[in-house]
Amino acid sequence: MFLDEVEFKVKGGDGGNGVVSFRREKYIDMGGPDGGDGGDGGNVILKVDEGLNTLSDFRYQKYREAGRGTHGSGSNKHGRNGEDLILMVPPGTVVYNADSAELMADLTDDGQEFIAAHGGKGGKGNARFKKPTRKAPRFAEQGETGEIVNLRLELKLLADVGLLGFPNVGKSTLISSVSEAKPKIASYHFTTLKPNLGVVSIGEYHSFVMADIPGLIEGAHQGIGLGDEFLRHIERTRLLIHVIDVSGIEGREPVKDFHLINNELAKYNERLASRPQLVALNKIDIQQAEENIVRVTEELKKEGYEVYPISAVTHQGVNDLIYRVGEILAELPEEELPEIEDGMVMITPDFDEEESLEIKRLNGDLYQIKGELVDEYVQKTDFNNEDSVKRLLRVLHHHGLGKLMKNAGVQEGDTVQIGPMEFDYIE
Repeated sequence: MFLDEVEFKVKGGDGGNGVVSFRREKYIDMGGPDGGDGGDGGNVILKVDEGLNTLSDFRYQKYREAGRGTHGSGSNKHGRNGEDLILMVPPGTVVYNADSAELMADLTDDGQEFIAAHGGKGGKGNARFKKPTRKAPRFAEQGETGEIVNLRLELKLLADVGLLGFPNVGKSTLISSVSEAKPKIASYHFTTLKPNLGVVSIGEYHSFVMADIPGLIEGAHQGIGLGDEFLRHIERTRLLIHVIDVSGIEGREPVKDFHLINNELAKYNERLASRPQLVALNKIDIQQAEENIVRVTEELKKEGYEVYPISAVTHQGVNDLIYRVGEILAELPEEELPEIEDGMVMITPDFDEEESLEIKRLNGDLYQIKGELVDEYVQKTDFNNEDSVKRLLRVLHHHGLGKLMKNAGVQEGDTVQIGPMEFDYIE
């Protein structure tokens, strides 16, 4: 089945814990700490596979997690890094943060990768903390938690040319007559329920990709009919072919239909409405079309459009249209994609940055220490290990915690909350 929008949650793998260990071997004095680091958690990576054309693989599994790093061990053995989770997506996938609606990535090229959720860093073993004034550190870091992100993926088909028009005007018949695409064709509205792509060859060395977009009706930009979910597929095209049923056998007015569809494009996206358009007056093989061809052609030419009477069934006039498409595409620039920052960068505060800490008064004598620095080190701290907790307090003190509390009016005997623990403040 075709699916062009999906939401799900991803989580980078957790980092493994560092370990507290000491070298103990016979006849070796002062063995010292030899606790290894934990392995880094795996990343969740989106990778483009040009063989895919739908997001349906993500329909049911709403949570995916990369592998976690293993814990370190003695003898300075580091834990293994967690395995990356690679999720294959079709070209044309646009990645958003579902919570903030932030555009994260625009994936178009085969093999292109984007890290959607970073794995947590592994904690350092106690061997890392040995120094002349601390020869036997009895603490280690815990691994960081992997990043959690709610993703929304949108699929926008990558095509040079988009066919648009009301339902049942012959778009599917046209794409099937000029390419190897085999869309379902029947004489009722909304035969096409999902976009179809076809490669159209011009001579031996030139070709372009054409997209047959499901029929639009008045109010499509508001979700009426098949709705604006398919309008997005035209956004990537460089040229539009507006297909009109010039026969009028369904009692519709061709010129009125033309303006209704263009009005829907303008309401959905002005940039899309400004795309170059060629007009294909289809079904000229039907007798009722004869009285409309001249009139409709003249009206639309007065508005500045190039008009091509065709029959997608008999192929009459189709070659002229296709060769003209090739000429125009050769002159049009490639679609410029929005610039995306290459992932998120986490900046670790310097020791001089007191802004990385803040203190909040919860009630009378209870204060809470908050900030990015606290979040980072609380993750790494084993609160069951007294030495590890002392190290956390030393780090925060080095960042100006004492001065911060004094300026906030914290008094001796007040309670200070840091992470899951509470401490009595002593000057």
